[in-house]
Amino acid sequence: MIDFSNTEIAFKVKSNGELKNARFLFSMIKHPWLVKFLGGLSNFALKIHFPIGWIIKPTLYRHFVGGETIEECVPTAEKLFKYKVYSLLDYSVEAAKNEKAMGDTAAEIRRGIDFAAKHDYVPYTVFKPSALANTEVLEKVSKREPLNDEEKATFDKFIQRVDVLCAAAEQSGKPIMFDAEDYCIQQAIDDVTEQMMAKYNTKDKANVFNTLQMYRHDRLYYLKHLIEISKRDGYVIGCKYVRGAYMEKERERAAKGGYPSPIYPDKQGTDNAYNEALRLSVENIDHIHIFNGTHNEESIKCLIDLIEKHKLDKKDKRIFFSQLYGMSDNLSFNTAEAGYNVVKYLPYGKIRNVLPYLIRRAEENTAIAGQTTRELSLIKEEVKRRKAAKK
Repeated sequence: MIDFSNTEIAFKVKSNGELKNARFLFSMIKHPWLVKFLGGLSNFALKIHFPIGWIIKPTLYRHFVGGETIEECVPTAEKLFKYKVYSLLDYSVEAAKNEKAMGDTAAEIRRGIDFAAKHDYVPYTVFKPSALANTEVLEKVSKREPLNDEEKATFDKFIQRVDVLCAAAEQSGKPIMFDAEDYCIQQAIDDVTEQMMAKYNTKDKANVFNTLQMYRHDRLYYLKHLIEISKRDGYVIGCKYVRGAYMEKERERAAKGGYPSPIYPDKQGTDNAYNEALRLSVENIDHIHIFNGTHNEESIKCLIDLIEKHKLDKKDKRIFFSQLYGMSDNLSFNTAEAGYNVVKYLPYGKIRNVLPYLIRRAEENTAIAGQTTRELSLIKEEVKRRKAAKK
């Protein structure tokens, strides 16, 4: 069994300076009040166009982001690959405000697809649907409300943009992933993703992936629905599994909207659903390709056990493990060292554009029970080990 506490393997990619920076960062974000204050301050600074790069870039940005451009990410991606870990370049722009921004984002995603086609260390591409569409229109489509002519044209434009990207991904040989969104717009995303899977996936390869947030209590049913479609229509589906990123927002929106919360009331429900999704997927591996996006050690062990039980190859390209860059290196590098396919989500973009992502990462580390404490204790252990090794 993999020893996820092996810090020598976990942090071999980091220099002593990078390790000390990580120790400082996690020492800071373990304080919820500080993260909340920084989040509010950052949002205010964005509104008034106040420059905050001088404090963000050497701290949060340096630790969680690969750079401002694809080219700036290359040294990090090559270094990760040296230690058997792939990279997924994620242009971390969210919720586009106008057609020009959507067009620019689509062009950048296309650049990422072309880059992936030329580099073995990038096995997938990914995009945030809300960066290519009007979210108000997506919400109306999700609620099955009628659209006026202008709204219909806007939604058709979104489908056209996505279709172009999926076609390019198929041609590149590297699958493309639709990231998950808020519950209120996810149904529209599901509908379009299913269209693209039907068009571009084959009986042997998933060129298009959807993302299922397993804290939603309807996602197991949806997964079974997708498996049925695969068996009926003869093409494999691609599923990326995550626990979910908008828990508090979803609960608040449900309370205000007067409808039941779409997510499980407790963590155990989410954990059970997540691992059940992995079980269903491996049992139907001829119909589904798996992207296990988790920072949960038990879910990694669960998938490894399933791979062994069903006598699958560790390097089976239908199965990948993934964590975010800057988090859970003990899971990523120890799993990769054991011979499994592992990819790091490597975000990039200008500071103003990725700031919402950075604040969410800080909040996530604070909110997940024990996450920051685990990160910090492992970092301190490695610093201690390296000092002892010098003696």
